[in-house]
Amino acid sequence: METRATLRPGQKGTRKLVERYGERLVCVRYLYDAKASRQYKTVELIVSSAPWQPKPRALRRRDDDIVALRISYGEAELRQRAKRLGAVWRPEQKLWEIAWGDAKRLGIAARVVSP
Repeated sequence: METRATLRPGQKGTRKLVERYGERLVCVRYLYDAKASRQYKTVELIVSSAPWQPKPRALRRRDDDIVALRISYGEAELRQRAKRLGAVWRPEQKLWEIAWGDAKRLGIAARVVSP
């Protein structure tokens, strides 16, 4: 079966279905079955509606994205390892900037400060 047309309410070919289903009509599809030599017309309807709140999604980062994170003054060894990987100290913000991939490699990804 092949879908040749998907029409939104109000487009040519949907008038009678809009009269019949009203606001519940989402779309009309025309399907063609070459083996059976038949054309089918289908409708997509809204059958219920309920309140919904989307969950906040976590940021997706690439390994080369620069992130800001905290390394305390007493963690000298960790600071040196971060510097070797190219971390840069930003004194005004009192944060280190490092590539996301390097932060994961050091095991300090949880210290990233949200933008």
